[in-house]
Amino acid sequence: MTDKSIKQTIEQLIQEKGLTAPRITPEDLKANIVGEFYFTGADAMTGAMAFGSEANTGRIVGAVDVNCLKLLTFCVLVLKNGFTVTGESACASPENFNPELGRKIARENAEQKIWPLMGYHLKQHLHETS
Repeated sequence: MTDKSIKQTIEQLIQEKGLTAPRITPEDLKANIVGEFYFTGADAMTGAMAFGSEANTGRIVGAVDVNCLKLLTFCVLVLKNGFTVTGESACASPENFNPELGRKIARENAEQKIWPLMGYHLKQHLHETS
């Protein structure tokens, strides 16, 4: 069973059981995202070096193959209020690296960080209005 089908099954069960109290739905989460950005660790290093700041260029201690940064994918999601969350995906074997899959996994990891934030916000709202 895929993550998507598991999520759909859970959502279906919630609806079948008539659980109608206030909650965060997958649609609420998606609607709260107003921007998404993807880049690899190599992209980040290149961009940081373009600014020429020593603080932005990182440092290498020992023997490091910076090509490994090409296997690390980041996703930055911007929420309606301007808050950002990040997700990442790291591929162990260069032969298995797939940019599309890396972005998908990184986005899923970023979305998982939104649930508790939105849950807290809803709980606070329910507390204040009770």
